[in-house]
Amino acid sequence: MTKISEGKPPVAKKIPHKFEKHGDIRVDNYFWMKDREHPEVINYLNAENEYCDAQMAHTKDFQKDLFEEMKARIKEDDSSVPYKYNGYWYITRFEKGKGYPIYTRKKDSLDNPEELLFDCNKMAEGHNYFKLVGISISPDNKLVSYGVDVTGRRNYTIHIKNLKTGVVAKDRVLNTTGSSSWANDNKTLFYAKKDEVTLRAYQIYKHRLGQKEKEDELIFQEGDDTFGVAVYKSKSRKYIIIACYSTLTNEYHILNADKPNEKFEVFQPRVRGLEYSISHYKEHFYILTNKDKATNFKLMKCAENHRVIEDWEEVVSHREDTLLENIDIFKDYLVISERRNGLNEIRIKRWDETQDYYLPFDNETYTAYTGTNVEFDTEVLRYGYNSLTTPTSVIEFNMRTKTKTVLKEQEILGGKFNKENYASERIWATANDGTKIPMSVVYKKGIKKDGTNPLLQYAYGSYGSTVDPYFSSIRLSLLDRGFIYVIAHIRGGEYLGRQWYEDGKLLNKKNTFTDFIACSIHLIKERYTSSKHLYAMGGSAGGLLMGAIINQAPELYNGIIAAVPFVDVVTTMLDDSIPLTTGEYDEWGNPNDKLFYDYIKSYSPYDNVEAKDYPNMLVTTGLNDSQVQYWEPAKWVAKLRDMKTDFNKLYLKTNMDAGHGGASGRFESLKEDAEEFAFLFDLEGISS
Repeated sequence: MTKISEGKPPVAKKIPHKFEKHGDIRVDNYFWMKDREHPEVINYLNAENEYCDAQMAHTKDFQKDLFEEMKARIKEDDSSVPYKYNGYWYITRFEKGKGYPIYTRKKDSLDNPEELLFDCNKMAEGHNYFKLVGISISPDNKLVSYGVDVTGRRNYTIHIKNLKTGVVAKDRVLNTTGSSSWANDNKTLFYAKKDEVTLRAYQIYKHRLGQKEKEDELIFQEGDDTFGVAVYKSKSRKYIIIACYSTLTNEYHILNADKPNEKFEVFQPRVRGLEYSISHYKEHFYILTNKDKATNFKLMKCAENHRVIEDWEEVVSHREDTLLENIDIFKDYLVISERRNGLNEIRIKRWDETQDYYLPFDNETYTAYTGTNVEFDTEVLRYGYNSLTTPTSVIEFNMRTKTKTVLKEQEILGGKFNKENYASERIWATANDGTKIPMSVVYKKGIKKDGTNPLLQYAYGSYGSTVDPYFSSIRLSLLDRGFIYVIAHIRGGEYLGRQWYEDGKLLNKKNTFTDFIACSIHLIKERYTSSKHLYAMGGSAGGLLMGAIINQAPELYNGIIAAVPFVDVVTTMLDDSIPLTTGEYDEWGNPNDKLFYDYIKSYSPYDNVEAKDYPNMLVTTGLNDSQVQYWEPAKWVAKLRDMKTDFNKLYLKTNMDAGHGGASGRFESLKEDAEEFAFLFDLEGISS
């Protein structure tokens, strides 16, 4: 490997590794990077980090300034809006100068003394990475179970703490999702365990207080490796529910939470292509489902003791123009989260049918969602609202009187932010097949559409995951320096309904990439920017998007940020020992089938690197990433270095202590944001 002091990038050695499938031979010169324990692999990643740091050394002071600027907008001594559950008010707060949350509660009244549940700042001491998830309080309020990950690999150890004494019990369970649910006896805990190699959640266990892990009882095991499992408690607190899920199919099992030693009953056996989710209310289950080709889903119900699918009754019918996304059930009200023409809508219905209305929202670049609504017997709905120009508000809405109270609006500190200084709009590009593709755009008022503006175009475009137009205080550092920011709502998400997702996966996956390129062409044509000033960013499956667009249309972009990119699609999807692979077949296709093999290979970024000019690029990853393994971006960068014909920048930055989500801690991730922004600003000649 070339020494960094010479100012040259590391050169990874080549060891040809042959893959043969369907009579097709692929040669991977960098397959050796898959061994995360091998010193040469670690040395290579470190060498790339050193090269990146050396090449960006002149931006270090600017990065520090950007970090401080972003941090200064955030209220350090902040706290969440309290919510009440089972007699206690629960609060998450942050203290000045500390990077992790503190979880507390107060009994009955917010005027009562605070009880400390967890101080994650103390718990994180001595760890380079720390994450606490899955806080679950026992019905008698005396115990709490929770999951801890100290590697970033999303492999959690469950602990149990006595909230009266503060003592953490010896009970602990390894290799879990971190979440767990208490039966109503306050002694029995259900949790999901992961496969140690693939990290697929596939087993549900029952733990009784005081037991050792090896004594826990296996309740359910998922035999289909395309499915995962989870366990949770119904909002009504009557049922423990096991969820079995894949991309296209669901199955649930239920157990009365008062009877933890009885057997779970299947709710509705899985039928390939039948998706459903369940909520319990009084004597009925309410079912959000795509039954009978309800592409955008409909709401049905059945008696809790008569769940035969043929007897499910329709509550809210399917509509071609409206996607049913979620429901919240209250004693007197049903709240339905919908999406129409890309926009969030919240519908409120009384069970007695005396009221049925929508909350009013009045622009095209907003995000609205129901929030923490754990209380059942209340007429108050809590929801969140923000837009590209408006910080997040937590709002309490009285569903009977239709009056609202803003409980909290995100404070943007520093005294410089005024939402009136920014403008947002929704515009539409035309894809290759004539489909109109929406984009949400935000910028600082006063810019001219003359082709000289730097513009960052962002998208994800997979798994039906929709990137709504949300507010970001971090993004202000871009906008205030003249950048336009665009979210492209490309196919593969569900912005325009479920069909929008169907049209961007499997053998339609290329629509995701060509939609993004069509948006870029439109932005250039309409003089928002030019190819000299256009930048693109995506992470994970959005990183696959970045890899595809630079193979297809590299000339459109001056720079690319690919975060934890999924780029070696064929090899990964043929390796069922890798976390997530088997559960992804319904998203990408199974390349053991030649039809899918050929299609995936035709767009897989790693397989399609060519000897040609590529944009400037910053590629990031985490050594402990459980979602997209570090070797994918590492191999991709090595291959790009070897084949590209330009002298543009190409950096690989690996966080050696973190996983898919990047650094832990409230402010550590801002350092990664500052580095990414500095990369863009440097390409634009912006240095302050």
